[in-house]
Amino acid sequence: MQLLRVIGFFHGNMLLLSSTVGGGILFVSPKGVLKYSSLNIPVSLSIWAGCGLLNMMNALCLAELATTFPVSAASYYFLKRSFGSSIAFLCLWIQLFNHFLGIGAQSLLIASNLVQLFYSGCPVPELPKKCLALAVLWSFGILNGRGIKTVAQVQTISSLMKMAVLCLISVTGIVLLVIGEKENMSRFENALDAELPDASQIADAILQVNFSYVGASLLVNIAGEIKSPTDTITKSFICGLSIVTLLYILTNISYLAVLTPLEIISSDSVAVTWMDRVFPSVQWVISLGISASMVTSTSSGILSASRIFYCASQNGQLPVIYSMLNDHHSPVVAVTLIIILSSIAIIASDLIYLVKYVALGASCVNLLKMIGLLKLRYQKPDLPRPYKVWLPLIFGSIASSVFLIFMPVIQSPNIEHVFQVVFLFCGFLCYWLQAHLHRHAVWFDTITCYCQLLFNASPSEDQDKLIPS
Repeated sequence: MQLLRVIGFFHGNMLLLSSTVGGGILFVSPKGVLKYSSLNIPVSLSIWAGCGLLNMMNALCLAELATTFPVSAASYYFLKRSFGSSIAFLCLWIQLFNHFLGIGAQSLLIASNLVQLFYSGCPVPELPKKCLALAVLWSFGILNGRGIKTVAQVQTISSLMKMAVLCLISVTGIVLLVIGEKENMSRFENALDAELPDASQIADAILQVNFSYVGASLLVNIAGEIKSPTDTITKSFICGLSIVTLLYILTNISYLAVLTPLEIISSDSVAVTWMDRVFPSVQWVISLGISASMVTSTSSGILSASRIFYCASQNGQLPVIYSMLNDHHSPVVAVTLIIILSSIAIIASDLIYLVKYVALGASCVNLLKMIGLLKLRYQKPDLPRPYKVWLPLIFGSIASSVFLIFMPVIQSPNIEHVFQVVFLFCGFLCYWLQAHLHRHAVWFDTITCYCQLLFNASPSEDQDKLIPS
């Protein structure tokens, strides 16, 4: 039994759009980018455009990786093959926290915006917010247990809803600017006179934008379930990310046409504030539609994380039960573990603030991937590569990663950077413990048997058979 290759170009694009467009562009990132751009509108819009190109460049580099090794969690598999088990486990450690804290934060954000509709003008109570977040999380956990084909069908509907919301915001903003109302044009008249941010602020603004592109790596993590990965992955990245970048820029222009920079950075939900200003009579209905369209972002996170656990299990760094598949060809035990961990993050919501300590590690992992690509080019020049990215793009991605890692530390060092380094070293400590337990814990076999019976799961075929030597 193995994961099925059922995702083609259309569903690949829909999954990419659904996983990329989420709470970042509608709720969080616009205010963060403006804040770190010193309320400078031209700089803010330039960062959005530049980050679109940077993420496209990074995605094309990852496309070479995923097409050369067309397996689930191709990035993890590649790091293990290039740098060994310790670096691969560090990648797993970082992505474990990234995913379950991120999924928890996303579920709480969605629940908060849905519950807020019933508490207009009042703070949202914690209990109904957490209960709704847990309901959303477990619902999409069950959906993921039904297999990737079912997930793709639901994500297609979600993607169309998200595109409709962004198109509505973008087109309305363009119409308001074309009409030329003084109130709408005034934001752009003296924009060039604003203060310029320093290099550290620009790095922080780029990280805010990157939050809106965080789901773009989904296709790399499901490379083992994509039909014709050579064509599908590369074309989906080019097509999908081009659409996303254009819509992000137009959406930000529309926000600025209606709201002042100060109103944007003081808003908890930029899209809802924008809707309240432009369509006050139907604000409740449209806000409900926005929040509902964001719900499936949780499903994308679960899908991506479960494939990483699946691959790590096949490579011996997690118990073998996480690579076993149910009748729908889904790693249901891995999905269940992610749901449980994310539920803990939701219940103890203070844990979600730990996600900021993972940022340095995520940038370091991306840097290692690019260095690994160069290493592979040098050591194995004759390895079959269905898609070969232009070499300067790899160097560009390395330069951007180095900038994001070191600039904030050099410009404004603080205690958080120490915690981030400690977090990385904890990963190596857990790697040693994992290796030690793996050699001595025979009782894992008993637990595996019981879980296999409970989830009706069967061992999967080794992914090494799917790739070139």
